[in-house]
Amino acid sequence: MADRQRWVIKIGSALLTNDGRGLDCALMQAWVDRMVALRERGIDVVIVSSGAVAEGMTRLGWQQRPDSVHELQAAAAVGQMGLVQAWESRFQKHQLHTAQVLLTHDDLSDRKRYLNARSTLLTLLGFGVVPVVNENDTVVTDEIRFGDNDTLAALVANLIEADHLLILTDQDGLFDADPRSNPQAQLIREAQASDPRIARVAGGGGLLGRGGMATKVRAGKLAARSGAVTTIASGRSPEVLIELADGRGPGTTLLPDTSPMNARKQWLAGHLQMRGRLVLDEGAVRRVREGGSSLLPVGVTDVFGQFSRGEMVACEDAAGQRIACGLVNYDAADARRLCGRKSGEIADVLGFMNEEELIHRDNMVVFEEVGRLMPDD
Repeated sequence: MADRQRWVIKIGSALLTNDGRGLDCALMQAWVDRMVALRERGIDVVIVSSGAVAEGMTRLGWQQRPDSVHELQAAAAVGQMGLVQAWESRFQKHQLHTAQVLLTHDDLSDRKRYLNARSTLLTLLGFGVVPVVNENDTVVTDEIRFGDNDTLAALVANLIEADHLLILTDQDGLFDADPRSNPQAQLIREAQASDPRIARVAGGGGLLGRGGMATKVRAGKLAARSGAVTTIASGRSPEVLIELADGRGPGTTLLPDTSPMNARKQWLAGHLQMRGRLVLDEGAVRRVREGGSSLLPVGVTDVFGQFSRGEMVACEDAAGQRIACGLVNYDAADARRLCGRKSGEIADVLGFMNEEELIHRDNMVVFEEVGRLMPDD
């Protein structure tokens, strides 16, 4: 396995269900045929497959997407059966097995479950099995859901330290303007995943900002943490898989920075849910961001939320911009009492001292740019 590449391929619902008209089995077979060709080239494939709710609606005869969470979860449960059957039967034509892997955010927030998920996926790849990953919509709630399979695909890329994240969509890639209203709009062929201008284009007035491109660009940032290259491309033609393997680059490619995070930092950065917030003064912001220092209580001006020792909290500046996140050494009540205090005063204030830092630098991830890399709580 050490000599093989790993690709995570995410396929959106519009492609899989032929714009909501049921699973496009012919197109799925064409994708599978190309994925098998990738495997023969030494590239292991993990599929992140949307389409469970849409397929469930088709099976149940529903014309409109329901608003009820329970009805959506029921549709996902019914549709997941068809989705997994469709992938399995098409890989079976090549004498290959698939494995269904359903994840929730809690699976990746808990360190032990994170490592178990990683070991399972790598073991499946070692057996020559193709994992098909989806969010566990049947049991997930709004508080723990990933929110989109682009984010899930990026976290899976981090999980298995993939070489490439390929997001197949019904668009050609990311444009510098909306081509529907601007005939001069140009496809952005290549950019750094961390370039803030890319996020502005995706979320601003571009074609793909309103159609979900913002989440795809954000997924590229997440995947870049472990050194993965992300390509956003049209999946209407399955040949895109072979073109990428041949070094021909359709769509938009987002490149990682040179230094991927180590495994622990990837896990920390993968937390999408914060249990609380710490507000830092200017000096602490500078020391954390530029100096890579631990966060001491003297640099904290305010504490929000209810959290326990060891839980994940966000670190923000006075303007509310999120600059880091990390595992806190004191619960919320104690952290409030320590605001602005020097480390040498902790024992006097609390009557005990766990650590001299509120967050140790080894348990902290600092964001590379100003702004909220993670979604709002």
